[in-house]
Amino acid sequence: MFGIIKYFDCIGLTIVCLLQLGCHAQSPKGNDVITGAQQLDLFLPQLADKSVALLVNHTSVVNQTHLLDTLLAGGIVVKTIFAPEHGFRGDLANGEKVLDGKDEKTGLPIVSLYGENKKPTAAQLDGIDIVVYDIQDVGTRFYTYISSMHYMMEACAENGIEFLILDRPNPNAHYTDGPVLEKGHASFVGIHPIPIVYGMTIGELAHMIKGEGWINQAEQLQISVVKLKNWTYDTPYLLPIKPSPNLPNRLSIALYPSLCLFEGTNISVGRGTDFPFQIIGYPSQEFGTFQFTPKSIPFASKYPKHENQLCYGYDLRDSVSPTGLDLSFLIAYYKLAPDKKEYFNAFFTNLSGTSKLRQQIENGLKEDEIKISWQKDLALFKAKRQQYLLYK
Repeated sequence: MFGIIKYFDCIGLTIVCLLQLGCHAQSPKGNDVITGAQQLDLFLPQLADKSVALLVNHTSVVNQTHLLDTLLAGGIVVKTIFAPEHGFRGDLANGEKVLDGKDEKTGLPIVSLYGENKKPTAAQLDGIDIVVYDIQDVGTRFYTYISSMHYMMEACAENGIEFLILDRPNPNAHYTDGPVLEKGHASFVGIHPIPIVYGMTIGELAHMIKGEGWINQAEQLQISVVKLKNWTYDTPYLLPIKPSPNLPNRLSIALYPSLCLFEGTNISVGRGTDFPFQIIGYPSQEFGTFQFTPKSIPFASKYPKHENQLCYGYDLRDSVSPTGLDLSFLIAYYKLAPDKKEYFNAFFTNLSGTSKLRQQIENGLKEDEIKISWQKDLALFKAKRQQYLLYK
């Protein structure tokens, strides 16, 4: 009996120490949004006496302390770090291959999930009891962190490993819009049959992925979510850390769902400038009066579109945050394109999740006509979404 009491006393002491470590920097106020990672008392008992793996990045912070450091300081046994696009430290450019390696600070192995290996193997998960997912999302289908979550969930299901999500706010949760991804157009920038802007947190989306059977052996997955506190879908939330190198502020995150479609065209969205996803343009004066020249920026945009060319376009930094997907510039710029056959590239269909959107723009449909064509599938998704919502 004494041994059992001593064991639980040790767990209690560990939790107290971790709570102090995680909260020493800045305690949340009464009405502040409280993330899952901040609620250490709710998930630390689940990790005690287990071998833990983390799917995390630079946004996985408890106040000002990284989740990894918080757990290690309290004696939690972390075996492996899995890294998504942009790497564990979030310092790699978009599309740049993430390499396996070791974390310089802790010596722990880092396994890349953004390169040749996007789904953890059984060998990479050998000896792991539970995987913790804690990454800031922006609520768009083509943001690859949720694709990495998908494959990790599937690997956990297949190997009998628990999956724990520390939920974080979705800064674009106040609306749901865009074409639902069609069968046959799935890729790493769109793996689920959901609209471009899906209006859910990562915890809610994970429940949908399991509930709809979108992964192998979904019924076998043991999943749990530490919910947010003081958050609704309309709660303004300023991300404390930029989620990826080219989303530096609230406006870029708000414009990203609409402007990212330009990545499938020959139009620049400001990569290689100080204002990515806040300006658009092309090397021709017909495209606008605002001028900018993309330059190579290490760890952000090594090879930006139209590098070292003077571009003309629009400065969107005074824009109001949208409440729906905006296709107006996408359509207008197609009409201005000097060579319409060069306007779109193959990546556009991956991003839009449908071959129809490109065809509709090429056929001269207006924005409202295009949006009407989404409504049936969008309504079906919204109805399905309701059963997985965790917040009001």
